[in-house]
Amino acid sequence: MTFGLAFAAAIGSGLMAGLFFVFSVTIMSALGKLPAPAGIAAMQSINTTILSPLFLTAFMGTALVCVVLAIIAMLNWAGPASGWLVAGALLYVAGTFLVTIVFNVPMNDALAASAADSGEAAAIWSRYLSVWTGWNHVRTVTSTAALGAFICALRQL
Repeated sequence: MTFGLAFAAAIGSGLMAGLFFVFSVTIMSALGKLPAPAGIAAMQSINTTILSPLFLTAFMGTALVCVVLAIIAMLNWAGPASGWLVAGALLYVAGTFLVTIVFNVPMNDALAASAADSGEAAAIWSRYLSVWTGWNHVRTVTSTAALGAFICALRQL
């Protein structure tokens, strides 16, 4: 059971790492090169489109699997993979899931509440491009590190 959960956590962390990586190295730069109303409208569309059952299953399901793995690992702390499982779970839950909920989602909501061609949206957009992207870099690094931790755990299970 632990192997299967760790495998699922690795896959989920890897999927999220890839998604966040693409935003960090491509999408946000591309949107920033567009006129503000076009970039805003594109990001608003991305933010509504991404909330699909498949994305939410991968994103939230991985967080749930991580919590379960952390509990199993702490209850079996003497197990050879316990440290890696807890590390991966903490990296994903704190650095990916919670960062998204606390930082990225409120910024998405503020952007969504503004008309793309308004002065208010343009002011939000300039901050969004730097701050949202900075937090996305955190999600990229932590989900990648979580993937690495789960791979190390799998080698010991």
